[in-house]
Amino acid sequence: MPNILVTGGAGFIGANFVLLARSQKWANVVNLDKLTYASNLETLAELQNDENYHFVSGDISNLELVSYLLEQYQSDAIINFAAESHVDRSILSPEDFIQTNVVGTFKLLEASKTYWQKLSSQKQQQFRFLHVSTDEVYGSLSPTDPAFREDTPYAPNSPYAASKAASDHFVRAYYHTYGLPTLTTNCSNNYGPRQFPEKLIPLIILNALEGKSLPIYGDGQNVRDWLYVTDHCEAIYLVLKEGKVGETYNIGGLNEQTNLSVVEKICAIFDKLAPKSNFLHSSLITFVKDRPGHDRRYAIDCSKIKQELDWQPKENFDSGLLKTVQWYLDNSAWIESVRSGTYQNWIKRNYDSRCENNK
Repeated sequence: MPNILVTGGAGFIGANFVLLARSQKWANVVNLDKLTYASNLETLAELQNDENYHFVSGDISNLELVSYLLEQYQSDAIINFAAESHVDRSILSPEDFIQTNVVGTFKLLEASKTYWQKLSSQKQQQFRFLHVSTDEVYGSLSPTDPAFREDTPYAPNSPYAASKAASDHFVRAYYHTYGLPTLTTNCSNNYGPRQFPEKLIPLIILNALEGKSLPIYGDGQNVRDWLYVTDHCEAIYLVLKEGKVGETYNIGGLNEQTNLSVVEKICAIFDKLAPKSNFLHSSLITFVKDRPGHDRRYAIDCSKIKQELDWQPKENFDSGLLKTVQWYLDNSAWIESVRSGTYQNWIKRNYDSRCENNK
């Protein structure tokens, strides 16, 4: 099996990928994660006795550490999941996003380039640097615009999106300038088990569990394309194995939904799986002040990865959402492990003022 250095492997998408990589015997994995608020090692507890999985606590900006890990484990690839990823947090603290998403990616590229240049010609041809990015780098779509393609011009509208756009450009530059064998994937909104409850779907699920209000920004008509996390992880592995070096692949769920529709569907699932007498969960829906610069619509055209690599998502939104809600209902201990005082303070900071402004 190849040896893969996964960065950010204790976060939502990274952890799901690591679990799949080990259960499917895709690769031996070294997981480098800074263990910020959104990381959770309990997600990976089942791997604690796996001899072909190693966890290292550290920052991707630590060039010496990354270089050591590449050499120590003779890595055949890097998959970079490590990122600050929540738009609302980027509005409140943009510098954190520059440090991790831009500077961190640069340091990873530098370490990878130095390591790669020392490899034998055969190993150089086999090595890959796969950078996981987002559809938000493309900006916002109107209701009638065609979906984002790989050649759609970048037009980031939030500090988060701008930081990811910058990192994408650095990855491209290291391929064209130095020949480093890079791959980039730009995905739509992920959802599924083990997601930190600041993002829309887990936030709504957890609030519904506790009978709290279900906040929706603005008029609830912002549209996102929803990608089940397992589908995403399988696509990433396929790109790693078969993608053309230097190329970008858009990965989408082919499931456009308004935010209001997403919340209403979660409520309907709760009414079936966790019913309360004479009560509809949709009665908890509350519209709050919109966030600044809120992009209206994202949509992914993933015809390239379908045509070139024969990939398409397996889950439709209804089936994936049902699995997601059921997972949270079945994993209360995991929920408690991530809902720290830090999380509660941030939720209060981000949402309380919006509710007050809407009264």
